[in-house]
Amino acid sequence: MIRIFEHKDAGTLLARKAQRLGEAEKVVAPILADVRRRGDAALLDYCRGFDGFDGPSVRITPRATLDPIFERAVFTAAANIRDYARFQLPQERFVDYPDGRRLGQIVRPLDSMGAYTPAGRYPLPSTLLMNVIPAQVAGVKTICVACPRPSAEILGLAAWLGVTHFFQMGGSQAIAAMAYGTETVPRVERIVGPGNIYVAAAKKLIAGETGIDFIAGPTEILIIAAEGRAKWIAADMLAQAEHDIDASAILLTTSRTLAESVASEIERQLETLSTAGVARPSIDNNGAIVVTESLDQAVEFSNALAPEHLALHDSSLLSSIQTAGSVFLGPSSPEAAGDYASGPNHVLPTSGAARQRGGLSSADFVKVISVQQLQPDALARLTPAITTLARAEGLEAHARSVECRHS
Repeated sequence: MIRIFEHKDAGTLLARKAQRLGEAEKVVAPILADVRRRGDAALLDYCRGFDGFDGPSVRITPRATLDPIFERAVFTAAANIRDYARFQLPQERFVDYPDGRRLGQIVRPLDSMGAYTPAGRYPLPSTLLMNVIPAQVAGVKTICVACPRPSAEILGLAAWLGVTHFFQMGGSQAIAAMAYGTETVPRVERIVGPGNIYVAAAKKLIAGETGIDFIAGPTEILIIAAEGRAKWIAADMLAQAEHDIDASAILLTTSRTLAESVASEIERQLETLSTAGVARPSIDNNGAIVVTESLDQAVEFSNALAPEHLALHDSSLLSSIQTAGSVFLGPSSPEAAGDYASGPNHVLPTSGAARQRGGLSSADFVKVISVQQLQPDALARLTPAITTLARAEGLEAHARSVECRHS
């Protein structure tokens, strides 16, 4: 049964389980090096050994017909994801200042990206949408999808999205192939998407040479509610718990009555949940309900945890939130809506990475390039500041490159 803590006893929840990334890095480092060295030959060896792949090439052409009901759902979700990705895309703009400076920025897409789409316990066509659509909105020309065991829905969705570079490969070997390139797989400029610990370790090791989104750990949700329907809150916690036995679901509440009601409701729902085999150990080992003295104390706890998903049943708390991967406001905004169809991306930072950044967006697939143009009078006004700073640094040629324009 889920544990109920008083706030003073809940400090251990802030210390997440170590991902054992160090151990995983030792496993994947030789695989990365081998794929880099031997290309397709090594890639096929690992795909056959780890994924049960038996084809002559990892490159396949997505061909599948989407079930009409599934296609209608995809159409709704894709439209909302695309609209939100357009909203997030940085814009080109220029400003002309009265002193003769014209400053601005241009926005250029990456040439290529790799989208890792998991297909282990659960195939995730929704992650394919979240990975690919922002890159399409950004204007990325070459979009590569890696999936070890694509379902019919994933293959059909890839075709529906117009993906032409689809590779049946998974694990660290897929990350290596996209990071370094092989005879079959093009090298990409950024790799995104969640995966297991070996995928995470591989992304960490190649991050210096290829861009990544972030190193993802077990998924998590934190809910803050002083009041609410126990049935809804319990369902939201179980929706997160069923992902993985290492997933975590935490409720912060000022109400001991609500805490006990949610705990009981979780038990009732687990009795009929088809994924209870995963959700039960997740709830028992990583789930928690914390009774806080105030909502301010709950917000302080949340900001320290920096959760991947944060559900606020009281929308007025939003102004106090400093760290979260994605925020869900009000009781009618379940995290599952964000997983699939409301629009914002569900590829989000975990394990405290929300302290540094938010979720995947179209901005991850563009370069924002600064532009500056100075009129002669503007340069003349800046010359004293430029030359003084340059000479303070001992860079005489810098100073002279400006002064010579006035002689």
